[in-house]
Amino acid sequence: MKSRISRRNFILGGSAVVAASAMPGIPGTPFSSPVSLMRSALAQDVIPKPDSVIRMNANENPWGPSRVALRAIYAAIEEANLYSFLTNDMKALMSEQQDIGVEHISVGSGSGELLKMGGLLASMQEGSIVVPDPTFEDLPRYAENAGTDVIRVPVSRNMDTDLEAMASAIRSDTKLVYLCNPNNPIPSIIEKNALRDFILEVSRDRLVFLDEAYHEFVDNPDYSSMMDLVREGRRNIIITRTASKIHGLAGLRVGFAYSHPDLATEINNKLTGQLNIIGMRAAMASYQDKEHSNFVLRTTKESLDIVESYLREAGINHIKSNANFSFIETGHDIEEVQARFLTENIQVGRPFPPFRNWARVSMAKPDEMRYFVQTYKKLYG
Repeated sequence: MKSRISRRNFILGGSAVVAASAMPGIPGTPFSSPVSLMRSALAQDVIPKPDSVIRMNANENPWGPSRVALRAIYAAIEEANLYSFLTNDMKALMSEQQDIGVEHISVGSGSGELLKMGGLLASMQEGSIVVPDPTFEDLPRYAENAGTDVIRVPVSRNMDTDLEAMASAIRSDTKLVYLCNPNNPIPSIIEKNALRDFILEVSRDRLVFLDEAYHEFVDNPDYSSMMDLVREGRRNIIITRTASKIHGLAGLRVGFAYSHPDLATEINNKLTGQLNIIGMRAAMASYQDKEHSNFVLRTTKESLDIVESYLREAGINHIKSNANFSFIETGHDIEEVQARFLTENIQVGRPFPPFRNWARVSMAKPDEMRYFVQTYKKLYG
């Protein structure tokens, strides 16, 4: 089902405006940021300070749900009195799209619930887990709170996930190894052949949990999803995906895990979250709306090009992004950076120790990223 929104209009702050340089096929959404930074305004040398804060701190999709998903949301509001019994329908759709049997699939309240499930599985027996440092903390934090020993392995000097060091950190009591690919807050990838060899070796004796939340954004020949290992029936491997990022459904909480059928059954039996009918209807619609996903990819690439071009020209150290965010060495303590950007109505990412002088910056809309570059020059140029 294709979006039929006007090719010349998109919505910002609930008001329809004509974008002088709007890209063909831009699907509008009333959940877009209430900040109007049209190209017409950019005819001036200085981009005006926006009226409200631009969120560049949570790796969210700035465009929100697609028009197709919004129609599904509006229709589902009338079903809000009903419990959601759509899990089998969702599994059937994911089975078709991922070319994998439904018996491999778990559906959770966001991938966050499934990450916590990994932490739960690891903590059911005394032992340890091994994770890169820094990385996304939902799984290791949950496991640590449950009493599991978390072994954090620093990234390499190039800020890549260090597979050799992680392998060396594995102990006889290690129950799970967690990898986020691309990583977060560092938007680096793990080379596909090295990752495959690592997973095949490590999963012989313990769980390997691979978080692919940013899979759709990667455009790098050195990257590959490891979904084929699950399709082959390999045991001890869990891969998670999410509707939060490219589909813009972070607030509606729908995520997926793919694993061996025996492991999927165990996960499904232990899930504690509650899926809601609005989120499920929205996700089912959005996963069939390729136009919106392609648009998000195009505009994210444009935003990254704006930021990374400036960083290269200015000689500012940063990690080339394989996701929808940048990681930038500012040379200043991140709490100071956060405070100074907030005075200009921009929120940037929280501290990620030990990289206290680095800022994670989520990609907003291209014109908003031009304002970010202008502000960076103003504050630290």
